[in-house]
Amino acid sequence: MANAAPGPEETMVEHEGEFYDRQEVREPELRHDQMFTALPGLVRHAIDNAPGMAQRLAGIDAAAVTSPEALAALPLLRKADLVAQQAKHPPFGEFAATPVGRLARVFASSGPVVEPESVRTDYWRFARALFAAGLRAGDLIHNAFSYHLNPAGMMVEGGARAIGCPVIPAGEAEAARQVDVVQRLRPKAFTGKPAALAHLLMAAEANRCELPSLARAVLSGEPLSRERRLHFEAAGIATFDCYATPDIGLIAYETSAHDGLVIDEAVILEIIDPSTGQPVGAGAVGEVVVTSFNPDYPLIRLATGDLSAFLPGVSACGRTNRRLVGWLGRLEHAATVGGHLLHPGQIAAIMQRHHLQRGRLVVDRVQARDRLRFLVETGTHEAGLAAALGASVHEVTGLNGQVELVAPGTLPNDGKVIDDRRA
Repeated sequence: MANAAPGPEETMVEHEGEFYDRQEVREPELRHDQMFTALPGLVRHAIDNAPGMAQRLAGIDAAAVTSPEALAALPLLRKADLVAQQAKHPPFGEFAATPVGRLARVFASSGPVVEPESVRTDYWRFARALFAAGLRAGDLIHNAFSYHLNPAGMMVEGGARAIGCPVIPAGEAEAARQVDVVQRLRPKAFTGKPAALAHLLMAAEANRCELPSLARAVLSGEPLSRERRLHFEAAGIATFDCYATPDIGLIAYETSAHDGLVIDEAVILEIIDPSTGQPVGAGAVGEVVVTSFNPDYPLIRLATGDLSAFLPGVSACGRTNRRLVGWLGRLEHAATVGGHLLHPGQIAAIMQRHHLQRGRLVVDRVQARDRLRFLVETGTHEAGLAAALGASVHEVTGLNGQVELVAPGTLPNDGKVIDDRRA
């Protein structure tokens, strides 16, 4: 199968260098040409070896899929399709190209969704994210990602092994026990969810302990808020956000420049308009769609349900691949009003701008017209706040909305920030 992954002669993992390999610093035009030269081989491989993909791509001329436009013409693969096919043809819905007997592990990460892991080195390609976070051979990692049914723990394991880092397999052990382990073993880095690191630091503080060895953290699995990042940095821990899924593995990662998430070198990433399915322009928010150059699990145009947008230009760190602004919420938590996609990231930006904690955008319909109401919890009711919030709503969303200031504790504690009641 034609593959965009580097051959041995292209790899330059120096362990002391700035970049993981030469792929990270390719000219953008060269990267584009190489990826789309390799894409027909991936499509052909999927058709020939994964019956589920062959069924979806029936009638497609693999040799003709050599451009973003040709890729965008292929059907989307949604999680619901994976679930339905896996129920019909367990374990992988006939989307895997490698027989079960040749795999290393089988995961059941969330409900009925199942993922394979082969014996290939750094199967999830996580080494790139760890390397970008400054980890080098010999650095000890405290890995608090789950090892049970979910592949997150093994994502770190595989990447760490590839760059020569030993791992403490902490998993989701009780926080006080993890504090004791960190104190005794003095790892340099933490990997896990932001909440797990917060709990670790809280447990250390409750026990009047210090964890001075922890200098870096690679975090994923949930949003990394600005408040938490500042809290971790105050504790002396440099944080690096990471975007990965159980289906794909690494998708994008943060570097020392902290200017967005650089897209992994082994995926083609599209951002599409959820309403039309067409690619959106630079800076526009849409759904992340990923095609993975994974010969064992060749998922083509997997619609993740996650929202993001491309950042213009390239990272100040020197890596030349495209960047994402970060995770902006889930498609099911978004709403389209008057041709405008409203997403949770916009609400977070408005709240951060005004130093407020909890708000909710309610969308309903009155007399056949869409109406927006922005409910914000505040105990101050300072003069001009409602008007300032209204101006921010218009600036950020492009729409006008009615602002309602409500008492703290009024909004339901369900995590929802956009409530579309039109259905």
